[in-house]
Amino acid sequence: MVRYLYSLVDRSNITMQGANQTIIQDMQILKPHSTSTSVSKVECYVCGKGLQDGHSISAKTLPNGIVLFCDVHYSLQ
Repeated sequence: MVRYLYSLVDRSNITMQGANQTIIQDMQILKPHSTSTSVSKVECYVCGKGLQDGHSISAKTLPNGIVLFCDVHYSLQ
């Protein structure tokens, strides 16, 4: 029974500030899964200018979702 538990649990000893502590971590086998991503152009919602135009872009969460603003229009919202 003890050997079985040691095969399921990664056990290591750590000394912190003179105190001996044991950390027990559950080992998990991760299965490959697909990840979906999306990419959109980073530009101001108001004027359409972006990083390529020399502006910094910041995101703001509004009731209808997340909107991107340039450094000029961010302070106006």
